[in-house]
Amino acid sequence: MDAVADDAARVAAYLTHVRVEKRLAARTVALYERHLQDLCHRAHAQGLTLGAVRASHVRRWVAQLHAAGRAPRGIALVLSSWRGFYDWLGRQGGIAQHPLQGVRAPKAPRPLPKALPVEAALQLVQGAPPPAPTASPQAQAEALRDHAMVELLYGCGLRIGELLGLDLQPGRDGGGWIDLAAGEVHVVGKGGKRRSVPMGPPAVAALREWLRVRPTWVRGTDPGAVFLGARGERLTPQVARRRLTAWSAQAGVGMHVHPHVLRHSFASHVLQSSGDLRGVQELLGHASIASTQVYTRLDFQHLSRIYESAHPRARRMAPAPTERGCAETPARGDGSGNPGV
Repeated sequence: MDAVADDAARVAAYLTHVRVEKRLAARTVALYERHLQDLCHRAHAQGLTLGAVRASHVRRWVAQLHAAGRAPRGIALVLSSWRGFYDWLGRQGGIAQHPLQGVRAPKAPRPLPKALPVEAALQLVQGAPPPAPTASPQAQAEALRDHAMVELLYGCGLRIGELLGLDLQPGRDGGGWIDLAAGEVHVVGKGGKRRSVPMGPPAVAALREWLRVRPTWVRGTDPGAVFLGARGERLTPQVARRRLTAWSAQAGVGMHVHPHVLRHSFASHVLQSSGDLRGVQELLGHASIASTQVYTRLDFQHLSRIYESAHPRARRMAPAPTERGCAETPARGDGSGNPGV
């Protein structure tokens, strides 16, 4: 087998590993494949096999990506996929030296996650007025479905993939499912990690309303999916995002709302009310507390706004009055010119 074919076989074996053993999402596997194909192209263009790549080569390629306008966060994702591949290749005995050792992406600012204010979140879940009785049955069913999606995204802090992966009952493939009787949703998160999240009464009620009309939509090959599209198949993320954008516009929320905004809002609002960082970590399914700590920065911003608006020593001093303003201000007191006390 020549070097190019050998490298292609190694990449294919690694992608099978992350898809089957690590159970990464299909979108993540597709991104890994694209980045690893780019790695192969760069290495082979310089007459290198993947096993012969060294840190000096990777640093040069990182500089090229940066010069081409790739954002630091994007470069970090590329390096993450390359590093994971070489970690796996090292365990297979395929390299003598790890080429990603000590290689870092350019520093990037860490923007805060965007979260809705509590009032805007409540306005969103309440949504627009229901469709008129004269609306088509499909339009009425879509409104019920979209409402249930919004309630679960905000009320449970689910990722869009977790939401759309839900089934009515536990399945043989071990996917997520809902338990209306217990008021819980059981999801499969990143890396196949499972967690159970309680559903509030509004989410349960919205879900029951959608499930009441859902049987009329079952026509596809995936009849167990909770959320279905117009063709009866499991709803796709693209359609779900479009529906959420339309829902937020009808509700009058003055910002672009995508599924992760509702997850951020869930985390921020729970943390503001409880202060329980570990609890929020469990609800979100974060493997590391460091991923959850970003919401403490949002919480601090919230507290800062309260402080600035409420504490006398935090208020900005009013501008000094002008001479004309002073002359026009009547003196307080008894009329003798003495100021009042």
